Amino acid sequence: MGLRRVGRVPTPKAAPPFDPELSVALAALGEAAREPITPDNLEARKERDATTRPRPTAEDLRADGLFEVTELCVPGPPGGPDVTLVSARPSGLAGPLPLLYYMHGGAMVMGNAWSVLPRILREWALPLELAVISVEYRLAPRARYPEPLEDCYAGLVWAARHATELGIDADRIVIGGKSAGGGLAAALALLARDRGGPGALGQLLLCPMLDDRAGTFSSRQMSGLGVWDLTSHTTVWKALLGDRYGAADLPPYAAPARATDLSGLPPAYIDVGSAEMFRDEDIAYANAIWQAGGQAELHVWPGGFHGFDGLAPHAAVSRDAREARTRWLRRLLAAGGERAVTS
Repeated sequence: MGLRRVGRVPTPKAAPPFDPELSVALAALGEAAREPITPDNLEARKERDATTRPRPTAEDLRADGLFEVTELCVPGPPGGPDVTLVSARPSGLAGPLPLLYYMHGGAMVMGNAWSVLPRILREWALPLELAVISVEYRLAPRARYPEPLEDCYAGLVWAARHATELGIDADRIVIGGKSAGGGLAAALALLARDRGGPGALGQLLLCPMLDDRAGTFSSRQMSGLGVWDLTSHTTVWKALLGDRYGAADLPPYAAPARATDLSGLPPAYIDVGSAEMFRDEDIAYANAIWQAGGQAELHVWPGGFHGFDGLAPHAAVSRDAREARTRWLRRLLAAGGERAVTS
């Protein structure tokens, strides 16, 4: 069930167009925001990201009492530091709630567990009566694989073991993430399966970063376009993998596209833009899940560049993408709840 590439990847001659509304948002970003990440500017880009996207406080996230928010420090992986989890839920809800266990994006080199929560809480936690835990995992290049993934796994194990005190339903945990966080979520599903760790009800993989090899057609077709290209891709994978970058025996937990066995995984939701370099690796991952007998719902959003819904949230295609994710989550949680009642 591996994601095999047969023969030579053709040379791209054209690229799919961006959605017109997204093109306007992309142009408004300016050249500096679209500058590729390189080893020389990596630290500067991280500093700029922290400045332009300031981290909300727990009080900010509580939104005048609309949400309950707690920052937890839990035991990390063996030999590693403790892991910070940001636990949040709509206020005043009784009974164990389903949980979205979420890994933030940021190409494995930037981002934080707090900044992703305002949208998640309002778009999913509130209407779906869902608890959320966002993981503050260690970042590359200071942390190399497998350290970020082990942080995520340690937090998941702790949350499942402490479900009662957290007020969550351990049988209805959805793991998810976007971009690098989507790659971590896919890896976490594989790792939990192989270690016999906490089972997940589903995996929500939003434009996931899955393949270190950059050998797909779309990785070349879309390079230099949009907000993510081969230069940035190579920089961050080298930052994460260090001397293991390019190794033939790299495990699938480092780059899930290398997995040869995708059986026994929770149902997946995978979405990606038609005009981004991750398109082909994400489509191939969904296809490999199907070939292994698993469940996957795949959406390829026409004219979408990487992370389009965050940069152009009011565009029609962005609204469609968010609504499709919410519908999938609602169906998944409802089915999980029915199984819990009848078991």
